[in-house]
Amino acid sequence: MSESRINKQIKFLYEVDKLKAINRATILGDKSRRENSAEHSWHVSLFALIFFEHAKPGVDLFKALKMLLIHDIVEIDAGDNPIFGTYDLYSISVTERKAAQRIFKLLPEDQALEMLDIWTEFEDSSTPTAQFARSMDRFQAPNQNLMSGGGTWIEYNVKYDQIEKKVGSKIALGAPRLWDWLKPKLQEFLYSKTNRTKEK
Repeated sequence: MSESRINKQIKFLYEVDKLKAINRATILGDKSRRENSAEHSWHVSLFALIFFEHAKPGVDLFKALKMLLIHDIVEIDAGDNPIFGTYDLYSISVTERKAAQRIFKLLPEDQALEMLDIWTEFEDSSTPTAQFARSMDRFQAPNQNLMSGGGTWIEYNVKYDQIEKKVGSKIALGAPRLWDWLKPKLQEFLYSKTNRTKEK
């Protein structure tokens, strides 16, 4: 293996260290601070590892883990865009694609092409593996919000129908049993939150 190949791989790994400094909207379970994107990527990969038994047939776990480890690397350039925030989806998509091309291009060509293909498959949600990986990405955040007592749902005044549309539909596509499990917990939490707000 040539020294120049290793140098490129190290350059990429040094660059993606920046993901540790990108803060997300999601609050940690202990409410102490917001999580960063690197922590999210690690946590959601563990979700996939633990919940793989709920994946549909044909899902490649190793590839799904690759997707989840790299899916938010683009946030180094594009930043985090909270799912319930207001922004131009097309503009973000363009920015993220440029970021993917720039960052993965730091790798040797064969790895750069592989990583870009994996990232694109995840974004397009075009295969059972990508659908499962995206379902884990969507499943982690609401569970963390439940753990932190509402997290950013309170900040964004989120209603159940918004979660069902933007989060539930993705979970149901890739891991329907997990959405069936989560749905009543969300309804109970958000219903009780609404009642508490009315009583104040």
